[in-house]
Amino acid sequence: MKKWLIIGGIVVLLFIGGYSLLSLYGVKFIQAQIQKVVGPGLTIAEIKVNITHLSIKGIQFEDPHSKKRFLKIEEMRIYPDLSGLLKRKIRIRQWTILKPYFFFYRTKGGGWVGPWVAVKKGEKVKEASEKRKGKGEEAVQVKIDRIQIRKGSIDFEDLKTDGSPGQIRLREVDLDIKEIQYPIVSTHSPIELKGKMKGRTREGEVYAKGWIDPKTMDLETSFKVREVELKIFEPYYRKKVSAEIESGYMDMDAKIAVKRRMIDVPGQLELVDLRIKEGGAVFWIPAKALVSLLKDKENRIKVQFHVKGNMDDPQFKLQEAFLTRIAFSVAEKLGLPIKMVGKTIVEGSVKGTEGLMEGLKSIEELFKKKKK
Repeated sequence: MKKWLIIGGIVVLLFIGGYSLLSLYGVKFIQAQIQKVVGPGLTIAEIKVNITHLSIKGIQFEDPHSKKRFLKIEEMRIYPDLSGLLKRKIRIRQWTILKPYFFFYRTKGGGWVGPWVAVKKGEKVKEASEKRKGKGEEAVQVKIDRIQIRKGSIDFEDLKTDGSPGQIRLREVDLDIKEIQYPIVSTHSPIELKGKMKGRTREGEVYAKGWIDPKTMDLETSFKVREVELKIFEPYYRKKVSAEIESGYMDMDAKIAVKRRMIDVPGQLELVDLRIKEGGAVFWIPAKALVSLLKDKENRIKVQFHVKGNMDDPQFKLQEAFLTRIAFSVAEKLGLPIKMVGKTIVEGSVKGTEGLMEGLKSIEELFKKKKK
């Protein structure tokens, strides 16, 4: 985010620098300046100066080595407010990004790759800024009242999962972020996101609203999911579900809070039209028994969950914590004699991490005892 704000500042400065020059030579000039920050691989098809805004069309970013296309934007419109130029302040009333496409992925080693700006380039920009300060020059301030994305698409591929990679595809993405400044300051910037998540047979809906601190990346948002297919997340629950989930979708309502790298997510999850083949197990629960229980509940189940942890703690894994909490909530909801309080398993198992695993493995035995 910080480095893309630098790019925005470059674009606006050049825009202010000369209308006719940009109209004639803008593509080559701006592209060259931005590539100093981004590196090779960025191309721009057209730049046009209008009365109210600067229009940049046909933006693409392709990695020169892998040839993967990480970014494609149909058009970007920047609406500047020129009133603050004498005070060395640049104000952008609105920065609109139309029909963008973003692609990023996670490697098998856990590294994230996408349309990021190279770190070294960012460090050079920072060093240059510090040198200007050393010479007594005041850094130019950039304030953006509103950044909006309209009809965006996001593809994420996760190669770290076992077996086939995880794939998340979002479409019709609309995003609004307000009150962004550069140099970055700590503030609560309002944020709202909505989009559709593609599945095999349906498109679910995703919605989030709250605030984010661009400097610390702290955030508080409400998060809603409606009719998202469970099959989308099969690569993530594969280790814990040996039975085949034939169909089903989920609705979820949660509150997401991140403060000083501590994450706190309470919420409610409902599994609807959940149909499972009888062989194997689901979250350590025998599939045959689970199928029988679900029939009594019209193949749907609603559970509460609460996940908390330190994101810098190597022992804390959000995905594992979430699935474990859901497993216990499902067991409790179905009346299985298993409970979890912190790291303690109640009903005859031991405490601690080893006890957690032992307790999970013993769910089937406990269930059989209850049936008897």
